[in-house]
Amino acid sequence: MRIRIDLKIFVFFILFILTKQIKIYAVMMIFAIIHEMGHILAGIILGLKPGKMELMAYGISVSFKTNLEEYNKKIKLGNYLEFKKIFVAFAGPITNLIIAVITYYLNINIELKMLIVYSNILLFLFNMLPFYPLDGGRILKSILHILVGKRQSEKYINNISFVLLLFLTFVSSILIIYLKNIAIFLIIIFLWFMYIKQDKVYKRKENIYKLLEKNS
Repeated sequence: MRIRIDLKIFVFFILFILTKQIKIYAVMMIFAIIHEMGHILAGIILGLKPGKMELMAYGISVSFKTNLEEYNKKIKLGNYLEFKKIFVAFAGPITNLIIAVITYYLNINIELKMLIVYSNILLFLFNMLPFYPLDGGRILKSILHILVGKRQSEKYINNISFVLLLFLTFVSSILIIYLKNIAIFLIIIFLWFMYIKQDKVYKRKENIYKLLEKNS
């Protein structure tokens, strides 16, 4: 398994120190890593092998190797693979939700309890956004893949991600003005970075599809 460190994590670390929000960032990172462990455990249970692990500004990102015999999208095995992806994607947010619920009923320091519950609920809600490549976006993409096929699912999820990002940018702009919280600004910038990166991938794939159509 290959391991890579995204240097943006150091930029985020410095910014949160300067804005005196390093405590919440550190807690979020810890539970983001536990979140990813949920993905890994679910993948291992389903027989998937981790392919690449990347330490990023929002935690750890893990990708899995795909068996070629499962990758035929014209037969039932293709749908079976998408169901696996849905299960793996859902495992991370559910891990955070379980931690939040268990912590809520623990008899511990109230400040620590609220910090843990808040962090995990926030991670659950954030990752369940239907924005690719967040978990919610991955789940929606796999569902669309099953219903309308690979090419259409990529088109729909790319458009949905863009519309959602525009809405989040508008809402966040208002929140930044009133709350003056740099964390909101950093999250939106990071989401735009992810979208631009994924949009380039989508357009490359779409050009390949069009080229194949011309030659067929």
